[in-house]
Amino acid sequence: MKLYLTRRGAEVMNAELKRLIHLERPKVTAEVSVAAAHGDRSENAEYIYGKRRLREIDRRLQFLKRRLEISTVVDPAEQTDTTRVFFGATVTLQNEEDGVRTTYQIVGPDETDTRGGRISVESPIGLALIGRRKGETVTVKRPIGEVELTVVAIKYV
Repeated sequence: MKLYLTRRGAEVMNAELKRLIHLERPKVTAEVSVAAAHGDRSENAEYIYGKRRLREIDRRLQFLKRRLEISTVVDPAEQTDTTRVFFGATVTLQNEEDGVRTTYQIVGPDETDTRGGRISVESPIGLALIGRRKGETVTVKRPIGEVELTVVAIKYV
């Protein structure tokens, strides 16, 4: 499966990458240098913690660089077929069981924020919605049982 990011998601990842490169890593590197100057490194907690933090930063940098390299950035506002649900769509759903309406944007797995209304295209709901039209009902299997959701509105913003 291809990896997609919304333009906003790519901007957030790029901002984190720049922050780690230009702020976090130099700061931690300086802290490790100061801690190393204090002598015995084997019992120096600041040095040990700093080295561990540098490894974490380096792993995150590699992850972000790789993700941005292999991802296709999609701008939802450029979608031509707005009658169906595709990546980047903002979809309003109605739970057929209790009538509650919820709005989600279909985003990439690295952008998921369920509290913020952003669900992964790879999630059960995301997969069930792709290609659906307004008025269609989908059945989604959840850990607590199946639920029927009806597409009430589709927007590309």
